[in-house]
Amino acid sequence: MNVVDAGRVPVIVLGQGPTALGILRAVTLAGIPAYVVCPPGDLATRSRWYRPVPGTTWDGRPGPAAEDALRAMPIERAVLVAGADDIAMWLSRLPPDLRDRFAVSTASQDVQTLLQDKARFARHLEGIGIPHPRTFHLGSLADVEAVPMDSLGRVFIKPVNSQRFSDVVGAKGVWVHSREELQTTWAHLHAQGFSLMAQEYIPGPPTEHFFVDGFRDAGGTYPGLFVRRRMRMSPPDFGNSSCSCSVPLNQAEEAVAHVRRLLDSVGYRGIFSAEFKRDPRDGRFRIIEVNTCAWTYVEFAARYGVNVCEMAWRDALGEPVRTASYDYPAGKLCVDLYHDLSSIGRTPVRGMGNVLRLVTQWARADLHVFRWDDPRPALHVLGSLLRKRASRRREAALAARQGVSV
Repeated sequence: MNVVDAGRVPVIVLGQGPTALGILRAVTLAGIPAYVVCPPGDLATRSRWYRPVPGTTWDGRPGPAAEDALRAMPIERAVLVAGADDIAMWLSRLPPDLRDRFAVSTASQDVQTLLQDKARFARHLEGIGIPHPRTFHLGSLADVEAVPMDSLGRVFIKPVNSQRFSDVVGAKGVWVHSREELQTTWAHLHAQGFSLMAQEYIPGPPTEHFFVDGFRDAGGTYPGLFVRRRMRMSPPDFGNSSCSCSVPLNQAEEAVAHVRRLLDSVGYRGIFSAEFKRDPRDGRFRIIEVNTCAWTYVEFAARYGVNVCEMAWRDALGEPVRTASYDYPAGKLCVDLYHDLSSIGRTPVRGMGNVLRLVTQWARADLHVFRWDDPRPALHVLGSLLRKRASRRREAALAARQGVSV
C-alpha cells in the first residue's frame, strides 16, 4: 500500500461489507486519506486502515438524517464515494450547501433512475438497439397473461428495483415454470408491494458472464476500463461471482462497445460495473444490468492498475484524471474462497487432477477480503463462520437429544 498523504482532501467511504472494504483499500492504495461511514461492527471496521468520521454516530444509511450528519461533520472538505446503488442515488441529489463541502463524481438522479429501474432500462436498451434479454413489465394481471411463455424457454421474475427484494425474498429472482406459476408468483409478490418483471434466462454456464467495470469522467472519456470473466458463482442460479478472471478488452470488444454507447447516450458520469452474458445461441453479448457505484470486486481492478476510486476522487475535485493502461494483466484470478467452496460443493469436483487444479488456482489467486498486510477482516469472517457452524451443531445436537427423550 502507498503511504497516505494526510494533506490531501480525504475520501469518505459510504457503504458496508466487502464493497466498503474494497473502496477503503483502493483509496489507501492511491495514497488518499480516508474515513469510513458504515454500520457498527461492519467488516470494514476490522481493517487496519479504518477510521471513523469524528463526531458522528451515522451508520451510512442515506436520507435526511444523513444530510444532518454531513452538516455536523468536523471536516472542511471531502469526496464521497458510494458503495451501494441507493447511496449513489442519494448522492445525486445532495442539497447545494452540502455539495459545496462534499464533492461527488456521480450521474444525475434521472440517469441513475433510468439505469436502476429495470423496466425503464429495458425500454432504453430497446430504443438504442443494445442486445438484452427479452423483458416484460408485470404491472397487472393482463401484463402477466401477455407474456409469451411458450417462446421464452426458462423464465424468472425479477424486481424493477432489486435491493429490498433481495432483503425480503433472499434472492435476486424467482423461477417460474408455467403460466400458472407465473400468475401465482406474481400475485404473491405484487401483494407485498414489489414492482416486477418477467425475463427470459440466457442459457449457458457461469463462464459466459462478463463484467465491464470502469469509470466515465465529467468530460465523457473513459480513463479506466477493466473486463473480468466469471469462472464460478454461488448460488448457482441468481448468485454472485465466487471466482473471476481478468481478460483483455478485446475478448469482450462487443460488450465494451455496448457499455460505451449506453453510457454516452445518457451522459453518465462516475464509477460503473456492467454485467453481460454471452448468448450461446447467437454469440452476442446481452447486457443484464449496470451498477452505478463501486462494485464488490473494485479492489481487484485497483490492484492491477485500474483504480476507479482514485479516478472518482480526482474527477470530483475537478482534477485531471489519469488514464489507466488498457493493457492491464490478463489471466489474474480473484477468489471469494468461502463462496467458491460453496459453489464447488454444489457441483462436486471429480478426480485428483481437478482437485489439484483448483488448489493451484487458489494458491495463485488474489483472495477476496484476505490480504497479508490487512488480515483482520478475513480473520473476522472466518471467526464468524466457525461460530455459526458451532451454533448449528449445538442446535442439531439439542434437537437430536430432545427427539430421543420423546
